[in-house]
Amino acid sequence: MWEIIKAVIYGIVEGVTEWLPISSTGHLILVEQFLPFQGTSEGFFDMFDVVIQLGAILAVVVLFWSQIWPFALTKKERGGQTGPGAWFKKDIWILWFKILVSCVPAAVIGILFDDVFNALFYNPTSVALALILFGVAFIVIENWNKSRHPKITKLSQITYQTALLIGVFQVIAAVFPGTSRSGATIVGALLIGVSRKVAAEYTFFLAIPVMFGASLLKVVKFGFAFTSTELLLLGIGTVVSFAVSLFVLRFLMGYIKKHDFKVFGWYRIVLGIVVLLYFGVTV
Repeated sequence: MWEIIKAVIYGIVEGVTEWLPISSTGHLILVEQFLPFQGTSEGFFDMFDVVIQLGAILAVVVLFWSQIWPFALTKKERGGQTGPGAWFKKDIWILWFKILVSCVPAAVIGILFDDVFNALFYNPTSVALALILFGVAFIVIENWNKSRHPKITKLSQITYQTALLIGVFQVIAAVFPGTSRSGATIVGALLIGVSRKVAAEYTFFLAIPVMFGASLLKVVKFGFAFTSTELLLLGIGTVVSFAVSLFVLRFLMGYIKKHDFKVFGWYRIVLGIVVLLYFGVTV
């Protein structure tokens, strides 16, 4: 029963932190320091903390279905058009091609160096430093953005070059846990002139192929010999992260219409300092 409670806690943490730019992986690593699973296989948690993100990704699919589904299945969606081309939503297909371009840098780095980065940086000290550094980055960039007007205010205005640049920023999160995948991509998007709302939405959609790919990679490396307990924990964590993400995504999209991201920057800095102090590390 205690292990099930832990899985629920992990699911809640994942659902909250996956979309807020405060690093879900970083928080899960920190929670694992205090609530490690007992009686699971070696390497289970490394796989678990990635795979339960699929629940959070499913929440994006549910909430933004009309914006990401590329097929026109009803007469209304086809707008009276006929022929094979009428069944495809051209603008959404183009968006997905751009998202795939954004995925390339992180995919290459992840496949080649995933084990190296796990060994080097998946620890409380690295997480804390990444939390602080990107917290400062959020505050600095938001202050810098006050006097600037975004050049890109619609998803359709994102070019393939912009998509690639956002993908490069995503690599930072792939290397350093605690950076936040959403945080890194949003910071990068803001720097190159993307509006806050568009940056957030693009980050949500980009998470879909990225996290599916990362989860598949982790499961393949772990193997498919799950115990019944491990499958139960994985299922509970995933379902809880899905349910919590539904609320968090709605909150974030409403929040960014009236506020900037500086509050998350300050949160990251405070949490990073607390973690450094707790683990007896001096900056």
